Amino acid sequence: MTMIDQRPDRAGVAPARRRVTPPGGRLHTTPPWWFAAPAMVLFAFVVLLPSARGVYYAFTDWDGLNPVYSLVGLDNFTAMVRDPDAVQAIWHTLLIAVAITIIQNGLGLVLALGVNSTIKSRNVLRVFLFAPAVVTPIVTAYLWRNLLGPDGAVNSLLGAVGLASWQQDWLGDPGLALWSIVGVIVWQFAGYSMVIFLAGLQSVPKEIYEAADIDGAGPVRRFWSVIRPLLAPAFTINLMLSIIGGIKLFDQVYALTGGGPGHATDTLSTLIYKDAFTLGEFGYSIALAVVLTIIVAIASTGQYVVLSRNERAAS
Repeated sequence: MTMIDQRPDRAGVAPARRRVTPPGGRLHTTPPWWFAAPAMVLFAFVVLLPSARGVYYAFTDWDGLNPVYSLVGLDNFTAMVRDPDAVQAIWHTLLIAVAITIIQNGLGLVLALGVNSTIKSRNVLRVFLFAPAVVTPIVTAYLWRNLLGPDGAVNSLLGAVGLASWQQDWLGDPGLALWSIVGVIVWQFAGYSMVIFLAGLQSVPKEIYEAADIDGAGPVRRFWSVIRPLLAPAFTINLMLSIIGGIKLFDQVYALTGGGPGHATDTLSTLIYKDAFTLGEFGYSIALAVVLTIIVAIASTGQYVVLSRNERAAS
């Protein structure tokens, strides 16, 4: 708010009116709300209306082509509960999301601590470790599908070093395929998590490290009691990105296994695609998409609330 200084001088004569800037050096004004109106209208037209119409189709038997359809109420959702493939896909989705979140961020934190040291090759290592994250996920998936094939490079390497007993059908074995997908995703995006953690580590003042050394804190104690609380914002970003990305995962799974063998690696995203574009059950697939949206909303909101509380406690 602008203030006017009208105090008289020593001679009793009021000086000319002059503007006094509030503390902070800037005048704070609130822009008119209608500045955002065009963006709000566009957002409603592009996002909100199609989403609302999609939710409506979840309560119909629409096949995606026929303009004639009828309301079926909650039949699609009750059928989902009775469908073992849908229940299994939900379980696979949550398992992949949790596994990726834990393994990817744990590995990314370890890599960030390593390349944050004073080793001479740290800059080269940063580039090398981050490089997979810039490759298109579908390209990475097709690359690893060839590497993990029965006659792929991984099995060939194991045979060459005398570990033929370790050779597996990595993407064809129902017990290994899901974890092979997790391994591929962690390989690609651990460097991405590393960069975010590294930014947090480099923002920690050197004086804090020196104070911890003077107090006699060892590496583990220094990290857990001093550095870890200061990395709360980095943890929030990384965990949010990985949990949401893991729940929505589609392209890597579809390119690596197509949801197989059988339904051993189907996730909600791959099942939505199959039901919609292979079986023509658009109403049922949209109901699955609604459930996926609810899961993402609950997971992201709950995680954000918990992590934000930890950030405030750390600060």
